[in-house]
Formats: sequence, structure tokens, C-alpha cells
Amino acid sequence: MTGDTELETRAPEDRAAALAEALPRQIARAAALPGYGAMAGIAAEEVRTPGDLARLPVLRKSDLVAAQENSPPLGGLVPDQGAFTHLFQSPGPIYEPGRIDGDWFRLARFLRACGIGPGDIVQNCFGYHLTPAGMMFDGAIRAVGAAVIPAGTGQSEAQARAAAQLGATAYAGTPDFLKVVVEASDEAGLPLSITRAAVSGGALFPSLREWYADRGIACRQCYATADLGNIAYETEAMEGLIVDEGVIVEIVTPGTGDPVPDGEVGEVVVTTLNPDYPLIRFATGDLSAVLPGTSPCGRTNRRIKGWMGRADQTAKVKGMFVRPEQVAQLVRRIGADRARVTVTREADADVMHVAVEAGTTCDPETLDAAVRDVLKLRGKVETVSPGTLPRDGKVIEDLRDYDT
Repeated sequence: MTGDTELETRAPEDRAAALAEALPRQIARAAALPGYGAMAGIAAEEVRTPGDLARLPVLRKSDLVAAQENSPPLGGLVPDQGAFTHLFQSPGPIYEPGRIDGDWFRLARFLRACGIGPGDIVQNCFGYHLTPAGMMFDGAIRAVGAAVIPAGTGQSEAQARAAAQLGATAYAGTPDFLKVVVEASDEAGLPLSITRAAVSGGALFPSLREWYADRGIACRQCYATADLGNIAYETEAMEGLIVDEGVIVEIVTPGTGDPVPDGEVGEVVVTTLNPDYPLIRFATGDLSAVLPGTSPCGRTNRRIKGWMGRADQTAKVKGMFVRPEQVAQLVRRIGADRARVTVTREADADVMHVAVEAGTTCDPETLDAAVRDVLKLRGKVETVSPGTLPRDGKVIEDLRDYDT
């Protein structure tokens, strides 16, 4: 607990100094792996700050799947495959390594922020079958000194009975399933002792959080993935999510590796400092934005707003896929600041509109040709003034009504 507190509340300059030592080591570790061919020749000692990471390539889930197919099971991205106690499978399929001795996924910090610790009995309703979430939280619960009820998913009546009879004081699972368990306990007349909930894996809507609060349950959320472990977590301040001390979070324009200004919506790209599995600039496919300032709870790391949608805005137009990576290629091709593709339907036909922030230097004929060449489609193309396009993280907006 003390170590966590010292890390979470340290001065920004102390965090930066520690990162300047840890980050070059992690980059060198990754660059030496066969799965990181794109990083060959990188001068690791020159990558010392989050800003330096922008020079490195982004690793996408599609890259991870391809690497694992070419070099099973883990794509040549781990220094020692024998270092793990478990191997998991997520949809894709994507295979993830892990350890359940100690807090390998770094979720104990989140549980402590939820007030969960020694003496608690936690009903862990994350899945234990193949996917890692159940074991991720299982290890964290034990790391904070609490006991685990390995409940898994489903069977709401049995879950309610176990929670009541075993005296569960806390819940770990998806945001909505706890409501199912509580309602099942009400129907069966079973008293529950759950007062805290640590949730992830879905949206925690304000109305649902309020419903739990009315039942005397303090519900907080974290942002975690099977590949990266804990990325960011909520505290008692309830102002955004604080970035975990074991990762570096960048917010970039979707389809690129280019960081956006703080406050602007973009794709979450994460570099983990875990030496066992050094994922560098791993694109999550999720949208978020950096919050200004620091949390009033006293933790000093950066904050993000939380999940704000998906960055994979791929749209199928006239039978052809248009992807964020293509929009980024178009921007580079014409030297623009940014571009936005909007797709609509007119007279039962797809219509693509391309707006480009390119000042007055972009010739319309050149722009039309670039759109046809890069996007492989014709569309309505216009140049707009710099700063005109919304800074909402969208580079492709599909406005077609699929219900009509």
C-alpha cells in the first residue's frame, strides 16, 4: 500500500526522472525481439519521454494477430515464453500471456482505490474460461489481502445465494451484472452485504451508478485490457480516470501515431513498462481525451476522460472499405492538417463527402485525384479553413440510417 501511495502521489519531475531510466530499457528490450522488426535500428537511449515515443511505429491488434499467426503462439513479442503461469485467448483470436502470482496485471492499485482490502470477501464475476479477466482480478484481489469467491459469469440466483451466504462485501465484474445479482437477491429475500463494486468491461452509465448508490454500493470503474492490464482507474474524486503508473498513455489521431493536443479526442495508444511483455505504442482502438490538471484525490499522474467510443471507424462505401489509415494517408499525401470523411445516402445510393483542412494551397484537381487514388472512390471534396473540422476524434463519420 505504501509503495503504491508513494508512486501515485510523487512529484511530476520524479515520475519523469524514473521514466527516463525505465523507458529506454523497455524500448531496447522490445527492439531485440523478433516480433518487433519495425523497430530495428531504433536508438533506445534516445527514447526517454512520452513525446519521444511519437517517432516509433504503432502496433495494432491486426499486427498482433498476424504476428501470432506467423510465429505462434505469442508472435515473437515476449523475451521468455516460459516466464508465464497462464496463456489466455481473447476474440480474434488473440493470445495473451500472464501471471497470477502477485499483481502482474496491476489491478490491485484500482481495488485499493475502491477501498477493497484485508477482511473483504470479493465476489469475482468476471469470466474465468479462456479469457483473462477473471484471473486478472483474482490475482489483484488476493494481492490486496482480500478473499475471492470465483463466481464467474451467469447463474444469477446461485450468485445471489453465494454472495449472501458467504458474506460477500465487494463485487468485481461488468457494470450491469451486479444489478442482476442484486435484483435476484431481492426476489429471493436474501440480504446482501456488498458495499463496494470494482467494474470494467463495459460502460458504467450515470443512471446505473446512481442505482447502486441508492442501494449503498459505491461503484467505481477502471479501464483495462487483456494485453496491457490496468491502463487507468477511478478514485474517490470521481473526476476522470488516473493513468496507471505502469503504462504510458498517448492520445493520437485515429489511423496514425500522431499525438493530438491535450483535451482533444483521439485514439488511446499505450506503452507498457512490463518487462515480461513489452508492448510498445499498442493501439487499443478506443477513443478518449486527456483531462487538464491533476486529481483532487492527491494522485498526480495524468488523467483521461474514460471511454468515448471506438477509433475503428471503418465504413463500407459503394462496396469498398474506407479506413482511418487511408484518411491519414490522404492527409500526408496532400500536406493537409486533417481530413474528415462523411458518408450519407441520397436516392438509395452511398455518397461520400471529404472535407480537408488544407488552407488555400491545395489545388482542387490535385485533391480530387488524391481522394480517388487513396480512398479508391469518387466523392464530393471540399477544402475548409484550418480549425473548421470538429476535434472529436472522428475521421470517418457514417450518417447513414440503417433502420430505413
